[in-house]
Amino acid sequence: MRRKLLALFAVAAAACAQKFEVASVKANHAADPRVMIQVRPGGRFVTENTSLKMLLAFAYGVKQYQLTGLPGWAESDRYDINAKAENVTPEEAAPMTKMPSQTEMEERQKKLRAMLQDLLADRFGLKVHRETKEMPVYALVVAKGGTKLLASNPDAPPLVEPPPGRGGDSPKPPFRASLMRMGPGGLTAQELDMPALAGQLSQILGRTVIDKTGLTGKYDLKLTWTPDQPPQGLPPGDAPPPATENGPSLFTAIQEQLGLKLDSTRGPVELIVVDHVEKPSEN
Repeated sequence: MRRKLLALFAVAAAACAQKFEVASVKANHAADPRVMIQVRPGGRFVTENTSLKMLLAFAYGVKQYQLTGLPGWAESDRYDINAKAENVTPEEAAPMTKMPSQTEMEERQKKLRAMLQDLLADRFGLKVHRETKEMPVYALVVAKGGTKLLASNPDAPPLVEPPPGRGGDSPKPPFRASLMRMGPGGLTAQELDMPALAGQLSQILGRTVIDKTGLTGKYDLKLTWTPDQPPQGLPPGDAPPPATENGPSLFTAIQEQLGLKLDSTRGPVELIVVDHVEKPSEN
């Protein structure tokens, strides 16, 4: 089973500079299926085996299904990027010693995305515009009977460890960071809030999931379901699809294991429309 480890704490280490001073973009022709996107101390942004589609989703804070107008190579071709931010202060370069506040996280994430957007425009000639359309979505709500979520304990042993990185120099936070590990039919997470869970479910389902739980805390969770049977929407009456003989569907697992529910509805969905893009310029 191929697993993907998402180090959410890494975004908090992003430099506050507005541009990458140095950026190397190289084609990756290896057969290795693993993908890495990391932000490291010192204002470094490193990716391995990433497609332009992945980078665009990361840069604009959307899911891949929200991207339109991309050529085929934007998904098939893979790249390694090694970039370093300009004007990094000693404070920004130092490893984190405590978990930043939500406001600090959002501000640093916003700046990191702006820097990556600038890099993609410079090296890939990227030009985009945004559109909003009314589309089918799911609302994540608390199921009848209440949630079965376990509130996170910052002093508890970690459920998920940050990725080591192939270069061996990835930082490990000195605190219990917000992390997720996902593979076919399984999701393990710690210090996870409901908007982040809704975002991950959006990626799995290929449809926007909106957090309507009203839950404001952070939680540890393990979710298992039968993979390789992508949900095609809820049946009439919003009842979850029946479990298979091998285990529950994702809809059933969310309800039985988390005490949450996905309701089918409609809502505004932001799309990133690619107007122009080209293969990257030489380093």
